[in-house]
Amino acid sequence: MITPHQIPGYEQIESAHEAVKQHGRVTPIHTCAALDDMCGLKLFFKCENFQKTGAFKFRGAITAIDRMDDQQKQRGVVTHSSGNHAAALAKAASLFGVTAHIVMPSNSSKFKIAAVETYGGKITLCEPTFAARRATAESIRQQTGATLIPPFDHPDVIAGQGTCAKELLEQVPDLDVIIAPIGGGGLISGTCIAARTLKPDVRIIGGEPKEADDAFRSKQAGSLVGNDSIDTIADGLRTDLGALTWPVIRDYVDEVVTIDEEEIVSVMKTVFDRSKLLIEPSCTVAVAPALNRKSDLLSDGQRVGIIITGGNVDLKALPF
Repeated sequence: MITPHQIPGYEQIESAHEAVKQHGRVTPIHTCAALDDMCGLKLFFKCENFQKTGAFKFRGAITAIDRMDDQQKQRGVVTHSSGNHAAALAKAASLFGVTAHIVMPSNSSKFKIAAVETYGGKITLCEPTFAARRATAESIRQQTGATLIPPFDHPDVIAGQGTCAKELLEQVPDLDVIIAPIGGGGLISGTCIAARTLKPDVRIIGGEPKEADDAFRSKQAGSLVGNDSIDTIADGLRTDLGALTWPVIRDYVDEVVTIDEEEIVSVMKTVFDRSKLLIEPSCTVAVAPALNRKSDLLSDGQRVGIIITGGNVDLKALPF
């Protein structure tokens, strides 16, 4: 069981970055004057849609597998994920010759299921609930002896995701604000750890769908609460916070902004139209707070880093 003292420090993020650079990509920064003019800010998009497997999730997956010993690698890995972590772990495992058992909810995108199959993951479908995902993964772990690599609530995964903000602040050191999506909280937890070390005065905003707003409500309550619903087009964010990620979000995220479904689709289309970046719906909850000025922490002329978490979009099912 993961406990708060296992939250990684910045030194773990530095170590993880070596594995990410060896097996993945240092992703580029994209800017767009048209979007800057729309919001009165200077936006710097950290393009994880250009990462291996098309999403930031590869960072955490490769870090976790790189740190396994030989016996663990022989027994394989297992996870549960609706898509991007599944694909990332399957790909990372294949680079080390490790078997990857992937539990996916039955309502997962066919596009993302196909991606996992392409990377060699052994897929088991389950009922589309978080409880069913965890139970199925645990059953496989007991049967095979595989190591569980959860999508977010794991110190190596958080350290790997933190390398994204490390790169961002090395590429654009003078940021005033960083905005990242919140699903399970692995990315924004790693972002907080990296940012508080490299630029302690940077403000950190989390974006979240209104239909899966456990981080927003947890911040209001001062204690961890689960989602009442996960009925959002932002499929990568259909999950609850973890025991490891919640304390970091509670203590270091300055604000959580919620975005409704109509705005998610509208912002996704606007980004594509103006910047030519095709991003997943899950990314737009980080873009919307800046583009539509939904936070009092934002003021004219600020330099804002936005983590574009992925670009795995089924072109046959675009919402616009």
